[in-house]
Amino acid sequence: MEPVTYVLFGATGDLAKRKIYPALFNLFIDRKLPQAFSLIGLGRREHTDASFRAHVAQSLQQFSRRQAEDAAQVEQFLQAFQYCVFNIGHQEDYRKLLGMVEHREQQLQMSPNRLFYLSVGPEFFGTIAANIQESGLGSAAGWKRLVIEKPFGHDLQSARELNEKLSKAFAEDEIFRIDHYLGKPMVQRLEALQQTNPVIQALWNNRYIANVQITANETVGVEERAGYYDHVGAVRDMFQNHMLQLLMMVAIQLPHKSHSEQVREKKKRVMEALEPLQRQDVGTYVVRGQYGAGSIQGKQVDPYRSEPGISSDSMNDTFIAAKLEIDDYFWRGVPFYIRTGKRMHEKSTRIVVEFKEPLKHSLPPEEQHVLPNLLIVEMSPGESITLRMNTKDNDTGQFSPIHIDLHPNYGEQPEAYENLIHDALRGDSTFFAHWDEVELSWAWVQPILDAFRENEVPLHHYAAGSYGPVQSSQLLERDGFHWWFDKPEASSPANGQETDARSVQQSEAKEGEHYAYNINR
Repeated sequence: MEPVTYVLFGATGDLAKRKIYPALFNLFIDRKLPQAFSLIGLGRREHTDASFRAHVAQSLQQFSRRQAEDAAQVEQFLQAFQYCVFNIGHQEDYRKLLGMVEHREQQLQMSPNRLFYLSVGPEFFGTIAANIQESGLGSAAGWKRLVIEKPFGHDLQSARELNEKLSKAFAEDEIFRIDHYLGKPMVQRLEALQQTNPVIQALWNNRYIANVQITANETVGVEERAGYYDHVGAVRDMFQNHMLQLLMMVAIQLPHKSHSEQVREKKKRVMEALEPLQRQDVGTYVVRGQYGAGSIQGKQVDPYRSEPGISSDSMNDTFIAAKLEIDDYFWRGVPFYIRTGKRMHEKSTRIVVEFKEPLKHSLPPEEQHVLPNLLIVEMSPGESITLRMNTKDNDTGQFSPIHIDLHPNYGEQPEAYENLIHDALRGDSTFFAHWDEVELSWAWVQPILDAFRENEVPLHHYAAGSYGPVQSSQLLERDGFHWWFDKPEASSPANGQETDARSVQQSEAKEGEHYAYNINR
């Protein structure tokens, strides 16, 4: 890898402590950092280089998935770290920073390659980018890259305004927008699963797939984020970015050995083909909810409106479910159902591809209860890819599911930030959000934001510890489908949610024999 100076804005913040430093350390252990590597941390707090390194070392002890083999290993890693007290709005601080960067590059005989990581609030992105350009920090002979965290705007207009500011200082191929869901190992394997397995690729279309379900549920509430979350809700915090990115990764049709530009173009095509949602139709295709009192794992939970910092009359959404359709050759007629919520029955991030049942109606009535074939991708809290198929017992004549494991045990996997930071250092933008995708995502979501703002869509309350409001299930039931793997005992009778007879199938869906099968990755 090419030498690089890593300039970290927000070096004393929570994200740096919990994610960035542990990720860099694990890359260091795996020898995935350049041999000539320098990190300059910027923050408003007073630190010497020594106290800053001690701060980084403490974060490794608390949050790194691996610890050093010996103290010398940590010390060697920390030698790359320097600190500079910094005010984002002071232009003279950028000139001082330029002097530090150039001195370090000369000291280590490094090429002037610079990666600027903005671990700060999005309101500072434009200011920082402009000052990097004006100060000469971004004008060196080597390459420059800008890494930013979501949110990339809070609606379509603000996203466009932010992009215009960034584009004055950085080209699009120099901007790396982090969506940490794209760094998850299982999400990245979706690309390889389709590309390297002709059997899966042949089934990946509307001829064989009945529907696709994408779920990202959390058991936690707003925790310490009330001030932020009550202004964004599930639609901005999760749906516009993480959930639509997962949809793109599922729906893209990739050639063998595709590169980052092909992935970008294919994802853009998916978003362009997404049927636009008219504001008057939001209530038909979108369900919004807010959690009330309930119980999670035997512990009583307060309603959202009783959380510290939340207004007693808040209309903010903590749950959103939607039906989306892609109008292209491959997916026309296949509904995509997406849901995400807080204070749900279980923590789970899962993709379920339900295949069509061409033989079901040719079976006698007593055998028509056979379950459909499924491809199940579990991303959290565990990781697995399972193909569920049916088999018939020769003795009893009964159908039962078998499960074929398509996910070999690779042992401990890198965390999302390790993958993404490594890719940014290499200049590989495959698993980052590009501007085209961001703009098209905001454009699709904008009617939802408008309808929610004017309360044109009912806010349904659901019990904490449930699977959300009953209307979420009805979204699928009117098409003849249901959410997979929701347990009937976790329904919300208090909210009018009834246990559907098919929920028995849901609880049985993971029973049956299991077979391990090493599929090409």
